[in-house]
Amino acid sequence: MNVVGLLGYNILTGIATIALVTLGLGIIYGMMRVINLAHGEFMMLGAYTFMIANDAGFNIWISMLVLPPLTVGVFGMIIERTVIRFLYGRMLDTMLATWGLSLGLTGSIATIYGNGVRSVPSPVGSFSIGAYSVSGFGLVIVIIAVLLFAGLYIALRTTRFGLILRATMERPDTAAALGVRPATVYLATFALGSAMAGLAGGVLAPLSGISPTMGGAYIVSAFITVLTAGAAVITGTGIAATLFGTIEGITAFRAGPVVANLVLLTTAVVLIRILPTGITGTFWRRSL
Repeated sequence: MNVVGLLGYNILTGIATIALVTLGLGIIYGMMRVINLAHGEFMMLGAYTFMIANDAGFNIWISMLVLPPLTVGVFGMIIERTVIRFLYGRMLDTMLATWGLSLGLTGSIATIYGNGVRSVPSPVGSFSIGAYSVSGFGLVIVIIAVLLFAGLYIALRTTRFGLILRATMERPDTAAALGVRPATVYLATFALGSAMAGLAGGVLAPLSGISPTMGGAYIVSAFITVLTAGAAVITGTGIAATLFGTIEGITAFRAGPVVANLVLLTTAVVLIRILPTGITGTFWRRSL
């Protein structure tokens, strides 16, 4: 039973981690059809924001949960105004621009802070599952992921902001005719997705360590989750993250992380082949 409990805890933590990493990318791609190849570097900026704020003496929870999304959200607004706004509808150009941005961010941070891995403290300790000691921070990740998905669902489904955002993404001409400024909505959407990436980087920093290349550890799973999820940001990301987190957790437990990554990638290729429009594009077309 101890092994089963440990496996269940690892799977739950894995699902929450994938969901947290993917949500920002899912907002930008699912709603704007922009592929942000600098998503991992946006996470890295969030992690470094956490490190800098923590070293400056800020409360650890503020350093982790407040400052990273604010900082990266503002940075995302600057990037949208100066780069992305000129490339809407040109997916290849957007990919090239964000790829160049990712290289620039990695090089800049490496120049300032070096290539070494920095560490930040975890705000919670460990607890026991039978004979096994596990980090209690996994529960923090699960709680944050659940609250984030629930809050985003409520915001998009019940608020005026959510209604305007969804309407603009589906019918920008009609929204503009009703007095909405699509450019402002695009700015807010890209900033929101960037802020979610920054939050993910801040939250995961105690687990992964902080380095200029830390985003590369998450970017593959984030992209395959988004592509498999389909157009529905919340439902699709939640279902795909649950599927991949379960597969990765079981396979890693039985065969190790290398085999788990191989199985994860193979599963994603098969699903995209069978469901080219994604899970929600096939089964939950009207979901959010």
